[in-house]
Amino acid sequence: MYLTLENITKVFPPRGAAGEVTAVNDVNLDIKKGELVTLLGPSGCGKTTTLRMIAGFEFPTSGRIILDKQDINQLPPHKREMSMVFQSYAIFPHLNVFENIAYGLNVQRLSKAVIKDRVDKVLGLVHLEGYGDRAPTQLSGGQQQRVALARALIMEPKVLLMDEPLSNLDAKLREEMRTEIRRIQKELNITSVYVTHDQIEAMTLSDRIVVMNQGIIEQIGTPVEIYRFPNSKFVADFIGRANFVPGEVQEKIESKLTVKSLGQVIELKNIKREFNKLQAVTLIIRPEMIRIKKAGELFKGVIHRAVYLGDVIEYVVEVCGQLITGLETDPYVMELFPEGEQVTVGFAEGCIQVLPGE
Repeated sequence: MYLTLENITKVFPPRGAAGEVTAVNDVNLDIKKGELVTLLGPSGCGKTTTLRMIAGFEFPTSGRIILDKQDINQLPPHKREMSMVFQSYAIFPHLNVFENIAYGLNVQRLSKAVIKDRVDKVLGLVHLEGYGDRAPTQLSGGQQQRVALARALIMEPKVLLMDEPLSNLDAKLREEMRTEIRRIQKELNITSVYVTHDQIEAMTLSDRIVVMNQGIIEQIGTPVEIYRFPNSKFVADFIGRANFVPGEVQEKIESKLTVKSLGQVIELKNIKREFNKLQAVTLIIRPEMIRIKKAGELFKGVIHRAVYLGDVIEYVVEVCGQLITGLETDPYVMELFPEGEQVTVGFAEGCIQVLPGE
């Protein structure tokens, strides 16, 4: 592996009346060369502290960080061959675009010809050709973020670190910059660690996602694995939307699981986890896995709420006393079931995941 975190723990000492805080607890992570890995989780989960330890802005209380077979625990940030893109851009307001991007090369005292050649190349890479003479105040938020990215890339780091770099942009610019960051990362094949609390960013950008919660890693996997096969209720709830439906195991034969739920018995396939007969379980059912029709489905329900959102219709249906959210994505469906309408509800059984009940 190219970048490895071995049993990394970070404990902050007591401050005032507050006791010590374990921000990161025994984290292990292997990152391949050229891979983009996203640390995802809510505020306070330890993702930024982990990134800062990789960068050298914080030092682990215990554990090791290894880059390209070298232990870098004791190295200061400027000797780690990493570059960081910050949430606030950190662009020098008194320097123009060219001077901002060239700042690190000037510190290295490279020749003017070499600096110009490398700045011109990176300006092309981030699609800012012709912007070299502009002041930061003449740039949009998206352009300023491109400058910050270019300044990091021009140092040709072994690892590119990004700490919620798009959080200050509006929705449209965030979408545009997600695409650009992924394009550039793939084009350069640069190992990257990206921190965000935005699920869409993580799903769009990542080769793998590391979901963190209260200082530990809940799950590591590709976007498909994290979304389709969450290994905890926290992951299922944090990534996308999910209905959590209680059930009871009736039978488990190989990968087929028979469960009684909402007053009916359903058969689930491709269930790898082991369960015992009569064990309480929780079914994870995504809204898009739910079918709502006038008749013909297994469960009977009543429309509790219906909202037309343009690309989808969102329903909340009461089934056996439980509220279940479902999405109608068929573009030919124009009319909503009104609130109070009697309907039937079905699930895409082959997509349902099962966890032990709480």
